[in-house]
Amino acid sequence: MTVPSDPTQLIVLRGNSGSGKTSVARALRAAYGRRGLALVSQDMLRREILRELDMPGGVNIGLIDTVTRYALDHGHHVILEGILTTARYGPMLESLREDHPGRSHFFYLDIPFDETLRRHATRPQSAEFGAELMREWYVERDLLPGGCETVIRQDSSLQETVRRVLSKTLRPD
Repeated sequence: MTVPSDPTQLIVLRGNSGSGKTSVARALRAAYGRRGLALVSQDMLRREILRELDMPGGVNIGLIDTVTRYALDHGHHVILEGILTTARYGPMLESLREDHPGRSHFFYLDIPFDETLRRHATRPQSAEFGAELMREWYVERDLLPGGCETVIRQDSSLQETVRRVLSKTLRPD
């Protein structure tokens, strides 16, 4: 097992569909450049592994919690990324933050609906769902209570967002 020399860090990237969470998470992982950083994707666990709809009390919520805790407990930093709406995932996220003895960082990508649609059109999954479903899922400024999130607005480029997150969290090689 590869154990980072620093205490583990939990990095949560939240935002609406098409806001750039996955791109930021992948770029952060590439910038980190070594083993010891787990990427936990809500879409991968919910849509791919469980093939579950996003619903209150869904099985994926517990699975996300378990995978994240397991990686942290085994010495990995974790980037958890997904829409992770406050109404459904807020209690699990708060519990992760309270229970994690290392540093926890929460970021919310605050992107207007029209911009998420524009970005979505450039993604491979644009053929799987369109504007109508995205409008149903969209929750404007779905911030967690308590002000624990750093809000990143649409004018922050991918590179700027990655630099901003890295400056507060992990240091690349």
